[in-house]
Amino acid sequence: MKVGTDQPALFETSIRSLPLLHRGKVRDIYGVDEDKLLIVQTDRLSAFDVILPTPVPGKGRLLTALSSFWFEKLEHIVPNHLTYIAPESVVTEDERGQVTGRAFVVKRLRPLPIEAIVRGYVVGSGWKDYKKTGMICGIPLPAGLEEAGRIPGGALFTPSTKAAQGAHDENIPFAEAQKLLGEPLAAQVRDIALALYTQAADYAITKGIIIADTKFEFGQDQIGRLYLIDEALTPDSSRFWPAERYAPGRNPPSYDKQFVRDWLETQNWNKKAPAPALPPEVLAKTAEKYREALHRLVS
Repeated sequence: MKVGTDQPALFETSIRSLPLLHRGKVRDIYGVDEDKLLIVQTDRLSAFDVILPTPVPGKGRLLTALSSFWFEKLEHIVPNHLTYIAPESVVTEDERGQVTGRAFVVKRLRPLPIEAIVRGYVVGSGWKDYKKTGMICGIPLPAGLEEAGRIPGGALFTPSTKAAQGAHDENIPFAEAQKLLGEPLAAQVRDIALALYTQAADYAITKGIIIADTKFEFGQDQIGRLYLIDEALTPDSSRFWPAERYAPGRNPPSYDKQFVRDWLETQNWNKKAPAPALPPEVLAKTAEKYREALHRLVS
């Protein structure tokens, strides 16, 4: 699948024909009617829960194409929020350039108050947690695991809170998720998230990509039916590794924004807004990694 990234970057939308409901770290959300929303994937990039001042040209289109692929591939596990209404049909003619190839018209659902994180490998905050406690998010693991090693016994479901913009999400034990959602819904979210991750990871490895971990978001309709919402298995919400360069004991190079995080760690920055601007070479490398992930997975 070829997605053009040669157009000017879109940092922020300015759609006047619909009411703006929310600007997230990446997505701008507008109300279409009482049943539907317009979600636009901008080219904004966030790291450490801070929006960076430098957009990545074409990133929103790449995210849209990859999410579309996964929504279709995994809809036999759980329905998703897509309506398949053309985004261009709900805005004015002069606004269509802001939505073409980078937006979804979706069902208006009630988002769950947790993020459903699935970890297949001991890496990132999970590695830090394991080194300190021998556990990941309170789940005991065998001694002697290596950084970036595969988690024995299968992937872990480690939910987190949804923090306000600029704040950090916090991992919570499953028992806390049960209190927030109720036991039946928490178990349903856990089981579906693990099934989504497992099937996606099994597919991705055939394309030479390891999905080390990922984050899903879910919503419910008025009768309580569960849907996969937001985005799915993109470099923004997942850690993708090239399988041919993977070896336990070190953090492999990745197709996600870890490249940006690594550069930011070398800067004199307190991880609070405003963030430093990305230099052209970091920007170009990040866009290249996003393009390669899409090409490998979808082609």
